[in-house]
Formats: sequence, structure tokens, C-alpha cells
Amino acid sequence: MFKLRPTRIRGLSFLRDPAGRGPEPLGLADDLDGLLHVRSHFRSVTDPELFAVYAVHELGTAPLGDALAARHHTLMVVREFRRVPLDASALALVLLRARGGQVAGAIAAVAHWAERAVSLAEPAYLLVAHSLEEPRLIALLTGVQECEALARSRASAFSIDSLLAEAGPLLMPDPEWYAYCHPEYAETTQLISPSAV
Repeated sequence: MFKLRPTRIRGLSFLRDPAGRGPEPLGLADDLDGLLHVRSHFRSVTDPELFAVYAVHELGTAPLGDALAARHHTLMVVREFRRVPLDASALALVLLRARGGQVAGAIAAVAHWAERAVSLAEPAYLLVAHSLEEPRLIALLTGVQECEALARSRASAFSIDSLLAEAGPLLMPDPEWYAYCHPEYAETTQLISPSAV
């Protein structure tokens, strides 16, 4: 049986900007002649100078440039769910880190939590992935109706309180929270870019 190899790569890159302007003012290209399919910008909830850029791009390209190459992670998808059409008001990103020697168990626990969340809430979008370069790093990206529903861990299908309670011994204690930020869409009625996920 003939199988096509994937031609797109998911990546997560981090940058620090003391001016707090984020990725766009640093001059990242928007499309790169169709090689960049998705790009979402996030700002750390606790550190306003720290930004994360999630991107899906063609194999063999480096769409985020040299500025982000040093802090780039190739993401390996564990679970992904998307409703079509995408109906969400915001995206949220949570980074979890597995404790030493607990990587496989931590990834399995987050994947199991994601399956339960999808069954209960049928979210607009949910991605669980881990870094190829640093397998301890687990990324949880969600499309939500209210960013606070995930960022504040309110009681909901997307609250990670149950995940942290169940998988606490496998994970480092403090998740890193990132809120969606895209200056181009911040002042419009369209809250997420059509090329966000």
C-alpha cells in the first residue's frame, strides 16, 4: 500500500521581547509564498515579555527565521480534534513539563484527559503534542469560547484541575499559561485569525 509522507511540520517557538511588542513587530513574514499554513501568537500570562509562536509549515522550510531558531520545538501530535467550521472566540496554550523518567506516562495522562474533554464538551479545537527536541515539554492548545475558561481553570470540561490532580506525580507542579494575541485581529469582531489552527 502506498502512503504519502507528511509534508507539513508543526512547530512551537519562543522569543523574549523586552519591549513587549511580540512577534509581528520583529519582522516575521506572513506567508512565505504559501509555505506557512498556520501561525498563532501567544503571550505568557505571567511574563509579558515572553511570546510563543505556533506554526504549521512545509517540510524543509524555516518560516520563523533565525530569531526563533534557538528556541524552536518540533511538535509531535498525540491527539488532535477540530470542529468544522472552527467556532471559537480565542485560543489558549498551556505548557506542561513531565518529571524526569515520567515522560511516557505524562503524555498518556494528558492524552487521556483530552479524550474525556472532547467527549464532554466537543470543543472547537484541541491539540496535545510533545516536543521532539525536548520530549518532557507537552503542549496543550485549545480553541475556546472564553479564553478565561482555560486560563483560569474554571470548573469546566477544559479545566485542567482534574488533570493536575490525576497526573500530579508525573508533571512538574506549575503549568505555563499563554493567552492568544494577534494584534491584527485584536480590534475587530473576528477574534481569531482564520489561519490560527
